[in-house]
Amino acid sequence: MSYLPRNLCIGLITGALMLSTGGLAPATAQEIPNDFSAIVRQKLPTVVAITTRQIIQDQTTLNDFLNPFDRGGRIQPQVREALGSGFVISPEGYIVTNNHVVADATEIHVVFSDKETAPARVVGRDPATDIAVLKVDPRPNMTATAWGDSDAMQPGAWTIAIGSPFGLGGTVTVGVLSARSRDIQAGPYDDFLQTDASINRGNSGGPLFNARGEVIGVNTAIVSPSGGSIGIGFAVPSRTARTIVDQLISTGRIERGFIGVRLQEITPSIAEA
Repeated sequence: MSYLPRNLCIGLITGALMLSTGGLAPATAQEIPNDFSAIVRQKLPTVVAITTRQIIQDQTTLNDFLNPFDRGGRIQPQVREALGSGFVISPEGYIVTNNHVVADATEIHVVFSDKETAPARVVGRDPATDIAVLKVDPRPNMTATAWGDSDAMQPGAWTIAIGSPFGLGGTVTVGVLSARSRDIQAGPYDDFLQTDASINRGNSGGPLFNARGEVIGVNTAIVSPSGGSIGIGFAVPSRTARTIVDQLISTGRIERGFIGVRLQEITPSIAEA
């Protein structure tokens, strides 16, 4: 998704197999897998590319300022196209992505791993956490992902990102969890997972998996001076994303509570009152 400021690129990214001997004693260290091909093969059908179109009606040109009374030529509406990623969370056709991928879009289409395309509608959006839910008509044998526990992830654990960077659908990158609870000043509820799995434009809204193939984050942002990956990516943790997604599917919007108080300086006149 091309929503990437120069310093903080908002809009991108994205285990352990605990073994036991005879089912009695759990392993004390994380197993290092030979590769992730089995997990990727299983999860690729759940990851989608998302294409959007936005119609820009009002276009101001230099001539409008130089000749404000000259309206001879009618300006045609402009079409802005964008690309992101998402993942299926329900056989009923619900898909999770980033809010900034679909915000203000007039058309949304989802491209599955078998190259089939389907129109999608927005079920609900939450700009505060940059999470959105889409809905497509269910497909036969539609495969869905499962949420994992982001709170159980520790720095150094394997992470797998799958998405459509630069339109290259089904791209897989692997890294580790670099840190937890990162505040990158992107919104009021910053609590990001940080990973070094390579993430670029178009990865926004895609899943970040653990080594068991569970979604532990929604790839959302990178830090980069150039707009490309330098190994510093951020994902909305599943603990946050799952709560937001469930509420959006239920009600179409997010309702947050407040305590109904505000701070005020105590002046002498107020103190005497």
